[in-house]
Amino acid sequence: MTAYLNTLGLVCSLGRGQQEVARNLFAGDDSGMRLESGWVPQRVLPVAAVRGELAAIPGHLRQHASRNNQLLLEAALQIRADIDQVIQRYGAQRIAVVLGTSTSGIDEASQGLATYLRDQQFPADYDYRQQELGAPADFLADWLQLRGPAYVISTACTSSARALMSAQRLLDLDLCDAVLCGGVDSLCKLTLNGFSALEAVSGQRCNPFSVNRNGINIGEAAVLFLMTRCANDQPTLALLGGGASSDAHHISAPEPSGRGARQAMHKALARAGLQPGQISYLNLHGTATQHNDAMESQAVASLFPAGVPCSSTKPLTGHTLGAAGALEAAFCWLSLSAENPAHALPPHLWDGQPDPGLPALQWVTPADRLASIGPRYLMSNSFAFGGNNVSLIIGDAP
Repeated sequence: MTAYLNTLGLVCSLGRGQQEVARNLFAGDDSGMRLESGWVPQRVLPVAAVRGELAAIPGHLRQHASRNNQLLLEAALQIRADIDQVIQRYGAQRIAVVLGTSTSGIDEASQGLATYLRDQQFPADYDYRQQELGAPADFLADWLQLRGPAYVISTACTSSARALMSAQRLLDLDLCDAVLCGGVDSLCKLTLNGFSALEAVSGQRCNPFSVNRNGINIGEAAVLFLMTRCANDQPTLALLGGGASSDAHHISAPEPSGRGARQAMHKALARAGLQPGQISYLNLHGTATQHNDAMESQAVASLFPAGVPCSSTKPLTGHTLGAAGALEAAFCWLSLSAENPAHALPPHLWDGQPDPGLPALQWVTPADRLASIGPRYLMSNSFAFGGNNVSLIIGDAP
C-alpha cells in the first residue's frame, strides 16, 4: 500500500521551512556550520545549530519544556493546517505519532542534575519525564490531543529512518489513517563530548570520502512528515520502499565490507520493486569518519556498478544523529518538490581529494539535474551504532 508523504515541516541549520531549507540546500550554503566553544572542554568545534528564538512550549504543557520539543514544535507549526485537516477528517483516535530521537530532553536533565549536585535539590521547573525517550511523541500527542498510537524509536543514527518505516507499517496494518512521523535531536554536551571521546569529531567542516577526512560535525534538527494512504495535491510523493538490517558487527564500528549496508539498500529496492539502475540519486550517510566512509563506498560501488549520482549533506547540516534519517529523506522529498524548480541535486561539499583506497563514487556536480517528470526515485542511507542499517526510497507516487 502506498504511503504518501503529503507535506513536510522541518528546521535545521539550513533554515526553517521547505522554501528556506531548499534554497540553502541546493545552493550548498554551509554558513549554518559555525565554530563554537563551550561544548567540549578546550576545543573549538564546528556545530550546526538552529539559530534564533524557538517557539515557546504552551504554558499548560510546561512539563514538556525542552529544546528538543521546541524544535519539534517549530516543525509541527509549519504544517499545523494540514494536521488539523486530517484530524477533522479521520478523528484524533486514528492519527498516530512515530518519531526518532537519541537526545530527547537529556540536556535539560543534565542541567537539572548539575543543580541537584550543587544545591541538593532539582530546579523548580525540572521534570524527569523530559529525558525519557518517548517524550517527543508524548508532547506532540498532548499538544494536538491525539489518541492514536504514539511512540519513539531510538536506534541511534537510524532512529528517524526507522520511524518512517514504522509509520508505513501502521498504515499497512490499518491501525491508523495518518501518521505524523520523523525525528528530532538537539545539540547537547553529552553527545558532543561522547563523540569527542571516541575521537570522532572534526575540528573543521567535515570532509566526507576525502583522503583527508577526520571525523564528524554535530548538528540539530526536527523533521515532521504527514504520511497517509491518500494523495493530496499534485505532484504526489511517497515512501516507496524501506529496508533495514542489523549486522551487529560492533558496538560503534561498522562492518568493514558494508555487508549490512548493502543488505538494507537491497531490501529497500525489493520493497519498492526497483532495480539499482532506476535510482536517480543517493543521499549517503557520509559521516566523514574513516570507517563509515570506507564501508559505505564499498557497499554503494558493489550495488551500483554503473554508478549513481550521490552526495553527503552532512557538511551542510552536521550529523543530526536521531533526526538524520528523516532529515536526509526530507532532502530527497525537497529534491522532487515544487521547491526545486531547477531540478537540482544536493551538492557534495568536500576538498575534492578522493581516498585512493576506496572505490570511486559518482559525485553530484552542478550540471547534474533530475528529470523534470516522473517516475523518479531517490534513495537515502542511514547507519548506526551496533550495525543498525536503514535505507529509504522516496519517489513520485504511482
